[in-house]
Amino acid sequence: MSKVAIVTGSAGGLGKGIAERLCSDGFSVVVHDINEQLLNETVNEFKNKGYDVIGVKGDVSKRNDQFNLVKKGVEKFGHLDVFVNNAGIDAVSPFLEITEEQLNKLFSINVNGVVFGTQAAAEQFISQKSKGKIINACSIAGHESYEMLGTYSATKHAVKSFTHSAAKELAKYQITVNAYCPGVAKTKMWDRIDEEMVKYSDDLKPGEAFEKFSSEIALGRYQTPEDVANLVSFLASDDADYITGQAILTDGGLVYR
Repeated sequence: MSKVAIVTGSAGGLGKGIAERLCSDGFSVVVHDINEQLLNETVNEFKNKGYDVIGVKGDVSKRNDQFNLVKKGVEKFGHLDVFVNNAGIDAVSPFLEITEEQLNKLFSINVNGVVFGTQAAAEQFISQKSKGKIINACSIAGHESYEMLGTYSATKHAVKSFTHSAAKELAKYQITVNAYCPGVAKTKMWDRIDEEMVKYSDDLKPGEAFEKFSSEIALGRYQTPEDVANLVSFLASDDADYITGQAILTDGGLVYR
């Protein structure tokens, strides 16, 4: 019987890379996104590669959606082994221009979504009386707070904290909770960050914010989705059974903690 994983926000970006890697590892995977068109395209692409997947549309900021996501996955595949809280969004603004709307939106998706996903997955693991793995999307911004990314950094610090507290409370059920902390990747999210940084700067040209961040990476190149998926693949495997409560940096040498 194949293992089953759910990956939120996995129709594109790093989440898609993670979902595809878990598929190639032999998992049956529930692909999830709020963008229905992109979700359907990704599911069809994966099915054409012979992967065992279904797509579920949902909004991670809604608790009921997260529990429905687990329910749909279990209805299709019979059980659950791994839940990846990958979905997240960013925002770029000077600290003095952080709005109520920005705070509410980022925290509802990046933080509330992780809490609700963790609760839904943990309840399923407990009810099926099995071990389970919950893997959260943190960030280098969960270890270091960046200018112009104040709200995003705060949400990722919160994800790290919830990873620690959930790991402590769920260990008695043999449920591990860890987080992966990506750095600078050439994704649509980083394209947006670069674009916004340019808007607020007098001397940055398009592409320069990305270049500035990526030039500081010790290994000399920006990150690919595969780099992140490699870590998630390990954390999802039996080899990681004795690891819990960790927020592991996968950034090529950018932040050292």
